[in-house]
Amino acid sequence: MLNYITWTFRPDIFFIGNWEVRWYGLFFAISFYVGLVMMTKMFAHEKVKSNWVDSLFVYIIVATVIGARLGHVFFYAWDLYKENPWDILKVWEGGLASHGGAIGIILAVALYSRYVTHRNMLWTLDRLVVPVAFAAILIRTGNLTNHEIYGHTTDLPWGFRFIENIRAWQHGAEPIFTEPSHPTQIYEALSYLTTFLVTYFLYWKQATAKHREGLLLGIFLIGTFLSRFLIEFIKEDQEA
Repeated sequence: MLNYITWTFRPDIFFIGNWEVRWYGLFFAISFYVGLVMMTKMFAHEKVKSNWVDSLFVYIIVATVIGARLGHVFFYAWDLYKENPWDILKVWEGGLASHGGAIGIILAVALYSRYVTHRNMLWTLDRLVVPVAFAAILIRTGNLTNHEIYGHTTDLPWGFRFIENIRAWQHGAEPIFTEPSHPTQIYEALSYLTTFLVTYFLYWKQATAKHREGLLLGIFLIGTFLSRFLIEFIKEDQEA
C-alpha cells in the first residue's frame, strides 16, 4: 500500500549558462497570456474600447511583479535585503509573496479605473477575478514544482516527501527529503480551480443579463479567503 509520494520533479526546465528557466516562471507567463486572452474576449463581448485591455495588461503586470516582490522583501526577508538592497531587483532568483501581489493589483485597478475606464472599480474587478483565479491555479502548481509552500507532516497516503536542499540537489548533491507532508499546493490549486469555474460560468451567464455589480468579486474573495484560512491550519510557516 502506498504510504507517501516521493516528489523528485525538477523545478528547472533548462539552463542558459548560469541563467535558470523554471517551470514556475513559465506558469507565471502562461497565466498572464491566458488572462490577456480572457479579458480580450470579455471586453470584445461587451463592446468596450479594445485598448482598455492593453492598458489593463500593463497595469497588472507591473503591479503584480512589484507588489509580490516587495511583499516578499518586507514581510519575509528584510533582514537579508537591507544588507544587499540591489538584490531586491533580482526577481529571477525567486521570492514573491501572493498577498503583496494582491495589494499591488488593487492599487493598479484603482489607478486604471480612475485614469483609463472612468468606471467603478467593481466593474473591472468583477472581470479581473476570473483570470486571476486561473492564474492562482498555475502559481500553486509552480510552487509544487519548486518544492515549496507545503504543509505539516501527515500519515495520509497522498503525503509528499519534498526535497529540502533543492538548490544543492539541482547541482548534483544527494537529496534531503522532508517527512511525508500535506501537498497544500495541490489543495489550494483545487480550491482555486473551483473558484475559477464558478466565476467563469457566472460571468458568461450574466453577460446576457443585467450584471449584479460586485457579485463575482464577492464569490472570489469568499472562495479564496475561506480556502486559505482552512489550509493555513495544515501549512508550514512559509511565504505564499
